Amino acid sequence: MSVKIRLKRFGSKKRPYYRIVVMDSRTARDGKAIEELGFYHPIEADDKQLVVQEEKIKEWLEKGATPSDTVRKLLNKKDIFLK
Repeated sequence: MSVKIRLKRFGSKKRPYYRIVVMDSRTARDGKAIEELGFYHPIEADDKQLVVQEEKIKEWLEKGATPSDTVRKLLNKKDIFLK
């Protein structure tokens, strides 16, 4: 089972918000998540836009979870995953 850290979409049309979750790579985008690690509101103000649980993300990265390209960019904004 390969595990990915990726975004799960919520919200209405043209007002999206996302949760950063750990999921099996074969699961649908809005399917059941193993664990929720934070959220991302692209429309909100800067201080509320990205909230993550750094300790849990680091634990999952050590276990071998791979972040999606979008999640990698978001984590680089928070200086968590630098590659």
